Formats: sequence, C-alpha cells, structure tokens
Amino acid sequence: MKEVILDTETTGLEVKEGHRIVEIGCVELDNYVITSKKFHCYLNPERKVSEQAFKVHGYSDEFLSSQKKFKDIVDDFLDFIKDKKLVIHNASFDLAHLNNELSLIGREKIDESVVIDTLKIAREKFPGSQISLDALCKKYKIDNSKRKKHTAIIDCELLNKVYVNLIDQKEPLLNFQSNEASEINKETNNIISYSKKIIKPTKEETELHKLFLKSSLKKNFFN
Repeated sequence: MKEVILDTETTGLEVKEGHRIVEIGCVELDNYVITSKKFHCYLNPERKVSEQAFKVHGYSDEFLSSQKKFKDIVDDFLDFIKDKKLVIHNASFDLAHLNNELSLIGREKIDESVVIDTLKIAREKFPGSQISLDALCKKYKIDNSKRKKHTAIIDCELLNKVYVNLIDQKEPLLNFQSNEASEINKETNNIISYSKKIIKPTKEETELHKLFLKSSLKKNFFN
C-alpha cells in the first residue's frame, strides 16, 4: 500500500483572497515506511507573500520570484501522487490551495476521497486536546527541534512519524506478496539460517543431578 505524505506552504490563508502556493513537499510511504522517493519544489506565486505567512515559513518575495511556476511542475507532481492516498494534516487547507492551482491552469481537481486527514484522526483520538503538528509531536515524543520555521519537506517527515503513531502502526508491515518484499525475503533466507545449539548432559552429570535432587528432597522433608 503506497501513500504520500503531503504538505504545502502558501502566501496566506485564504484562496478567496488570492493566496497561492509557494512550496510543495511530498514523501512516499510503502506500508507506512518512507521510501527514497520524494517530491519537493518552491514556487513563484506571482504575488506578494503576506506578512503573517512570511513569519511562518520565511520565504521572501525575492527568493520566490526566481522559482518555477505551478504550471511548470504540475505534470511531475501529478505523476508522483498518481494512484496513491494523500496523507495531509488539516487537509481542507492544503487541498483548497492545490485545487485552486489546478483550476487556474484548467486541470482536474484532486478528489477528497483519496485524502486521509490526520487532523480528523487526531480529533477523534484526543477530543478536546491540542492537535497541531507540534502538539502531536510532543505527545508522541517526536523530536521536532529542526522545525524552526514551517517548511513543507520537514513537516512531511514529522507528519509521517505522527501518522504511524496515530493509527497505532509502530512497526512496518511487510507484504511478502510484493516483488520488493519477496526479494528481501529471498535474500534473507539465503543469508540467515540457524537453530539453537542443544547440548545434552553427560551420563555422569545426569547421575549427579539425580543425587542432588534426592538429597534436597530428604533435607526439605526432615526439616
């Protein structure tokens, strides 16, 4: 089962106010384990970053003006997430911005049915508690010291750890029907083959043990 942990950073909160995406981060999961496949890009939003958003992620207008536009990376992005579930924290925010970018260039929107919202899972699991990414990292004792600013790719890596804790999937599931896992299993079987060494007592040791038991029984009986 392959999934994608996804996060975005934007110029501001509301799509209706014309805010755009400035960063997309994605990491692939295979049976809840991060693979080597990642998708990450900064984007030119073609507008100014709000003061509030700049405080959150720190991406300046000057830095973003030299980046690619969403239309330049859209095919690579859609190929990366194709046929995979999207795991997002507060999915309604990211999905609104992603679908806005897609609609601006006449592309099909992402359907909500492919999205797993970890905010909803956390709300059901911890009603009344703080359920921000930082709060969940603290709850599960996940080191988030690298998160000085909100950056999409670091947030994805943290969300992966939060996600496997939220669904009580601490250990990876190995699907030995898959080709990749089958190869691992085949290699492991070729390398690891052992059994416990059984050492049988000698005749003398057996007789001494019987004498020890007999003397212990007599001592306990008469005392």
